[in-house]
Amino acid sequence: MSTQIVMDRTGDRRHEFDPRDARELADAEKRFKELTGLGFTAAERTTAGETMKVTSFDPTAQETVFFPRLVGG
Repeated sequence: MSTQIVMDRTGDRRHEFDPRDARELADAEKRFKELTGLGFTAAERTTAGETMKVTSFDPTAQETVFFPRLVGG
């Protein structure tokens, strides 16, 4: 199972999907595009436990974290 974690002002929401399931994979890709289109930054967790910013959907990523755009003021 792979996980997409969406951070927001209330904490986080987790969306698990099976990358071998075509429907779940399509939903995960759609979610990726919607969130990045809204200004969220996507980052994948690396094997070393660090994160790396990504700009396109990777169906092999085990965990993708979405951070909201920071707003100053």
